[in-house]
Amino acid sequence: MPTPNVRIKEDGSALPMSPMFTLYIADLLALHENEKAVTINFRDPNYSVDDGGYHPVEIRLENEGDGWRFCYITDFCYVGNGYCAELAKDLDFDFDAGVFQNLFGTYPIEKAIEIFQIWESNFVYYAMVQKIFTIKYTTG
Repeated sequence: MPTPNVRIKEDGSALPMSPMFTLYIADLLALHENEKAVTINFRDPNYSVDDGGYHPVEIRLENEGDGWRFCYITDFCYVGNGYCAELAKDLDFDFDAGVFQNLFGTYPIEKAIEIFQIWESNFVYYAMVQKIFTIKYTTG
């Protein structure tokens, strides 16, 4: 259970988030509650160009004093083949810019509600149930 001092600001968010997701993120932030900003990286150590796996995810939040605000949530995937493959943004929910990006273009973030709900449900399952990610924090 997250510490009482960690609050995720959901009011005014363009994308509705499930309580399970926000509680999970708040729990991760508990170790960094006095920081101004935290970037959380989730990696499947077995994800590769050849074998696939679970996409890397990066989530950045900023502490506004009265709660943490999501800046962005980005899901990456390999694009290309063999030695030419590189990690690229697959899904990017940019709350600061108010846009959603995928491999096909850029859209107002409000257009991403359905895809965000699907992504979030999968992420929560992979992170909380299967526990497939290694997690790294960057502060500041």
